[in-house]
Amino acid sequence: MRKISLILAGLALAVPAFARVVTRPVAYEQGGVKLEGFLAYDEAKAAKGKLPGVLVVPEWWGLNDYAKDRAKQLARLGYVAFAADMYGAGVVTTDPKKAGDLAGPFYGKPLMAERARAGLVQLLKVEQVDAARVAAIGYCFGGSTVQALAYSGAQLAGIVSFHGGLIPVPADAAAKTKAKILICHGAVDPFVSKESRAAFLKSMDEGKFDYQFISYAGAVHAFTNPGADKIAAAGLKGVGYNAAADRRSWAHMKAFFTELFPKQKE
Repeated sequence: MRKISLILAGLALAVPAFARVVTRPVAYEQGGVKLEGFLAYDEAKAAKGKLPGVLVVPEWWGLNDYAKDRAKQLARLGYVAFAADMYGAGVVTTDPKKAGDLAGPFYGKPLMAERARAGLVQLLKVEQVDAARVAAIGYCFGGSTVQALAYSGAQLAGIVSFHGGLIPVPADAAAKTKAKILICHGAVDPFVSKESRAAFLKSMDEGKFDYQFISYAGAVHAFTNPGADKIAAAGLKGVGYNAAADRRSWAHMKAFFTELFPKQKE
């Protein structure tokens, strides 16, 4: 029995402990609006030293489980992820009309970058974050938001927009933008016209931004969200899940982050 116990003890030492992703809500405020974000990080990885931080900005539905799950995925990769709240604590919807009403006041207004920056400030307060290695990602409305955040001059190494609307580039953005840019775009997204896409690329080139624009064949709006097909079936046309585009865009994000944060290991 003693021999068996010693063998079992040896095996226990040889097997690495399972990673534990720590999650918790974070209350904060911007412009008089009470907000509640979602923090996620791998406890074991964080114990070894400060980690790169990633701000996650949700789709126009608000801070729902999809955005929180993306934050957890990033945590498992070795990042401290903070999913921002853009609307207010507990404000989430599945109704496209209400989502449009909630997102509408942000477009073309300083509020879009200001509200996102409030989330970035919360991320930078987390003691496990290396403030010199921070990026932001966003989905749909959130993709547009991280573009606006970058253009505002936020201290970001890079941003990734997943099927986000293409924000017109402000005249002073080239001088202020510090972030490298990765745009993951559905090649047949009906919500982004050929004209706006051409204008966006032209402004990127003229401003000499450090950018990548990747189109995924056959992908429409919301192509990373497995719930998009259900939303389309309920009447919101032009959205749909595309497993290949989801997989490829996530891989492109990981490669981009490896470039931004060369010391980062998965």
